[in-house]
Amino acid sequence: MRVIRYPSKHTWGEITLRPQLDTAKLTDIVNGVLDDVRQHGDDAIRRYEEKFDHVTLGALRVTEQEMKEAETLVDQELRASLELAHRNIYRFHSQQVFEGAKTETQPGVTCWQKSVAIERVGLYIPGGTAPLFSTVLMLATPAKIAGCEEVILCTPPNREGKVHPAILVAARIAGVSQIFKVGGVQAIGGMAYGTESIPKVYKIFGPGNQYVMAAKQQVSLHDVAIDMPAGPSEVCIIADETSHPDFVAADLLSQAEHGIDSQVVLITTSEKIIQSVGREIERQIRLLPRREIAEQALNNSMIVLVNDTFEAINLSNVYAPEHLIICTADYEILAEKVINAGSVFLGNYACESAGDYASGTNHTLTTHGYALAYNGVNLDSYCRKITFQHLTPEGIHQIGRAVEVMAENEELKAHKNAMSLRIKYLKRKESDRS
Repeated sequence: MRVIRYPSKHTWGEITLRPQLDTAKLTDIVNGVLDDVRQHGDDAIRRYEEKFDHVTLGALRVTEQEMKEAETLVDQELRASLELAHRNIYRFHSQQVFEGAKTETQPGVTCWQKSVAIERVGLYIPGGTAPLFSTVLMLATPAKIAGCEEVILCTPPNREGKVHPAILVAARIAGVSQIFKVGGVQAIGGMAYGTESIPKVYKIFGPGNQYVMAAKQQVSLHDVAIDMPAGPSEVCIIADETSHPDFVAADLLSQAEHGIDSQVVLITTSEKIIQSVGREIERQIRLLPRREIAEQALNNSMIVLVNDTFEAINLSNVYAPEHLIICTADYEILAEKVINAGSVFLGNYACESAGDYASGTNHTLTTHGYALAYNGVNLDSYCRKITFQHLTPEGIHQIGRAVEVMAENEELKAHKNAMSLRIKYLKRKESDRS
C-alpha cells in the first residue's frame, strides 16, 4: 500500500480516484452474448454455460430433488448461522415498511402515496471464486417483505451441473420462488429478456464480475431496471492512536481478498498506526488462502496520514466509500459528519464482516464513488411509490384558476381546457341551484 502524508485539499480529488476499468474491450463480448440470448433463449444459454462454466446442462431450473439434497449437504452449524442472519436481516428491513399518510394540500385537494411491490424480481448470485450465499439472504429477504410475487434467482453451476448447496439452502430460507443454473452475462440476458425457462423480470439485483456489471448496465438502457451501478468492492477505515492495529489490518484484508480489483484505504492521524498496521498486514496476509488476490488488491490501495479526525472524515466524504469503518475515540462525533458512504461501522468492534453476514443491514451497496448519489439496497429498492390525488368541487375552486394560468403560460391549451371545462361545469351547477 502506498503511503500519502498530509496531502493538501486540492489533491484529494486525484488521490481518491479509483482504478479505472477498461470496459471498451467488454462491450462487444457482452453485447454479443446478450443478443444471442435475446434471439435464441435457452439454447444460447446452454451454449454459453458450456463455453464459460464448462458444463453441459439439460434442464436449467433447479429441481425440488436438488433442493432436498442440498439440505443434507449443509451442516447444522452453517444452517443455524444462515437462519440467525435471516432473522436479523428480516428484523432490520421490516422496520422500513412505508406507511403513507393522506395530505390535504388545499381544502378539497387530497394527495397520498401507496407503496406497491415490484411483481417479479431477478437476483444474480455469483458462484465463482466464492459462493455468495449471504447475498441470497440480503436480496431475497427484503423482496419477500416488500411483497414481490416472484423472486427469480440465477447462479452459475459447477462442472457437475450442481449449485452450491448453501446457496440453495439460503434460497429456501429466504423464500426464493425459482432457481436457475445460469451464470455470467447469459444469466443477466435470460432475466432481462425471458427465455423458454427463465421468466422475464422487471428489476435485476446482485453483484458480479466486470462482465456481469457491464451486462446489467447494458440491459438497463432499454429492457429492465437494475438495483444500482457498481464496481469492485472497497473499504475506507478512519483510525487514530486508540484503534487496534490487528483489527484494522484484518478489516483491510477482509475487503482486499474479494478480488484483485478491490481497493482498501486507511486514513489515520497516527504515524504509529501506519507502522503497526503495516506489520500486522504482513503477518496476517501470510495466513490467507486468498493471499495472492489480497496482495494484488493492496497494490491498488493506500494509507493517508492527516492532521486530525475532522480532516479524515472530510477526506472520506470525498472518497464516498462502499464501506466506512470509524474506529477512533470520537467515532460518535464523526458519525454525525458522514455524508457519503454506503454502510458505516462504528467503534473497534463493528467489523465490516458483521454487516456482510449477520448484523441485519444490507451488504449490497454502491461502490466506485456512486455513494455520492446512490444508496445501497433497502426495502424501497423492491417497491414503487404510486401517487394518488382526489379533488372535490372545493378543490377545483382552490387551485383551478392557478392551473389555468400556468397551463396557458406554458402554451399547453389542452391542459388548460381540461381544467376550464370543470370550472365551467361547476359554475353552471351553481347557477342552476340559484
